[in-house]
Amino acid sequence: MVTDKTETRASLAPDATNPGRSVLQLSIALSANPRTQPLIDGRVPIEGIRLVPTVCHPSEMFWRQLRYGDFDVSEMSMSTLTIATTLGNRDWVGLPMYTMRKFFHTDTIVRRDAGIHTPADLKGKRVGVPEYQQTAAIWARGALEHEFGVKPSDMKWFMERNDDKSHGHSTGFKAPPGVSVTPIPPSTNIGEMLLKGELDACPHYIADANLVDRSRVDLSKEPSIKLLFDKAAESKRYYDKTGIYPINHIVVMKRDLYEKFPWVALNLYAAFTKAKEASRAAAQPWLAVQSEVGVLDKQTLQKINGDPMPYGLKAARHVLETVTQYVYEQGLCERRVALEEIFAPNTLDL
Repeated sequence: MVTDKTETRASLAPDATNPGRSVLQLSIALSANPRTQPLIDGRVPIEGIRLVPTVCHPSEMFWRQLRYGDFDVSEMSMSTLTIATTLGNRDWVGLPMYTMRKFFHTDTIVRRDAGIHTPADLKGKRVGVPEYQQTAAIWARGALEHEFGVKPSDMKWFMERNDDKSHGHSTGFKAPPGVSVTPIPPSTNIGEMLLKGELDACPHYIADANLVDRSRVDLSKEPSIKLLFDKAAESKRYYDKTGIYPINHIVVMKRDLYEKFPWVALNLYAAFTKAKEASRAAAQPWLAVQSEVGVLDKQTLQKINGDPMPYGLKAARHVLETVTQYVYEQGLCERRVALEEIFAPNTLDL
């Protein structure tokens, strides 16, 4: 049942480019990146829609949506949406646009003196994470288990976000059976604990200023901290083997907005696709110069001109089904979720 906080406040407004015509005014929250910026600054218009954008960090964005329902449209954690769906929450409708993709396990940082030289060395170690159920952490644990044989229960977990600011507060998070998850006291954070030797590793470190995460120190400049993986080499190995470019965020809209105006889903999809293509097009002149002077050969240029980040459900089904499987097998929900339960019905054939 849709709650008051997730009832849309969308309204009709005059179309500035076409007097006498109205458009639907929607609030939207996005993180800024080359694929979303054309929507944020209005370079890519949306047919029949005027956006009122808010740019904010994803940690804060998801918390605001889950706790207060602040926006008609936003990015959303794929894992939290999956968990909420298994609990019967129907407040949100997923749209198959993927604003954040990354090889998350390659971001794992470790203390140099912790004796961690390979993924297997993480067994028995103290591992910090902003939030246990966040999608980035789920992808990292999935890779550690399926690629390197390190199970979540092999490590001791410490979670920075306390109940009042966690996504899990909205989905009733409890540590999975057999997994140790200890809350980090509000008086400290992952960064400080790593520097003091109170933690050994962290697969997803967030130091960006936002209303949710507490760490602030830039650990990339700390001599006592190092990356576990050669990021470029491991990303290539993983992608070549699995064909997976992990999806972290999808786009959601309020369900009652979708039920009133189902056409909004496809209009948003078309605009997000145009914005992504605008980002790619902006790079083409520079790539052409690199090709002309011989820095890029024809074969490399063809690969670069491909799209490893396609939108739509068909192209991303394997990736999405992998992360929903990880959510289930890591003990964060009681059943597998079908993608058809998450995404808008009129986007299933995209």
